[in-house]
Amino acid sequence: MSLDIHQISKSFGEFTVVQDVSFSVEPGTIFGFLGTNGAGKTTTMRMILDIIRPDTGEVTWGGTPTRYLPRDTFGYLPEERGLYLRMVVEDQLMFLAQLYGADRKTVKEELDVWLARLHIEENRRKTVDQLSKGNQQKVQFLASVLHDPQILILDEPFSGLDPVNAEQMKQVFREMRDRGKTIIFSTHQLDDAQELSSDVAIIHRGRLVITGPVGAVRQSTGEHYVRIAVAGDPENLWLDGEWDLEIVRRRSDYTEIAVPNEEVARSILREAVRRNLPVTRFEIDYPSLNDVFLTHVRKMPAAMQPTREELTAVPVGD
Repeated sequence: MSLDIHQISKSFGEFTVVQDVSFSVEPGTIFGFLGTNGAGKTTTMRMILDIIRPDTGEVTWGGTPTRYLPRDTFGYLPEERGLYLRMVVEDQLMFLAQLYGADRKTVKEELDVWLARLHIEENRRKTVDQLSKGNQQKVQFLASVLHDPQILILDEPFSGLDPVNAEQMKQVFREMRDRGKTIIFSTHQLDDAQELSSDVAIIHRGRLVITGPVGAVRQSTGEHYVRIAVAGDPENLWLDGEWDLEIVRRRSDYTEIAVPNEEVARSILREAVRRNLPVTRFEIDYPSLNDVFLTHVRKMPAAMQPTREELTAVPVGD
């Protein structure tokens, strides 16, 4: 049984938001749906949920169109919070779970567990508008899981979370995956997806760029990346002019270089050794999902090239 998105498209007037997007999500996995802001992620997720209908194509779960599935099959965390700001947290979560048909006694027991798990027990009798943005996001997450859905659709779930709480939420995702839940989360923070997901789909301006297992996607450019650091030369200026190398980025702690294969990568290390340079870091890896995204979209027709704003929305990390 899998969630299959097959050639879905959606337009609003003359503007095409999603065009011929297809990918599959295996049950009991975490799937990252990636792209810059405005790429079409939210519209696609709403079509999966049957909040809006695709103009063409179909979404199925185990072969059944999702529009025929019981509503409690899904849990949905929207990007824009859909909470009643002046309603008490506990009352609100009980109410929302029961709208899905969940048993009140069971929901009460689960709520106690979840409030403790997310370290927000002290907020249960507060109204939502009294909470920080991060704790509002946690409450929104609880609203999506208390009725025990099979599939979680989470739109930018780390929005508003500081690094500590984001890491806590990631661990919750792993626990739910281990319980057999299927999790699809959208993000423009591609490093989060690389860390969490077994499979990903990358979308740009409504079109699918690439999809597949994270490892295969990272290898799709055919390149390797070298990360090298030399004591006393943080910018690795000795590399300039030595080879026809593409230096992807220079950081204070290492320099990252795109190379066509591992032999070229090793030749860089051999040259550093020959020069008696004090190498403190040397790694051979595949490009990150960030770099895969940038490589693929830059090969697209000029009209599909990312704007400056879109490029700056893609974070650069390890």
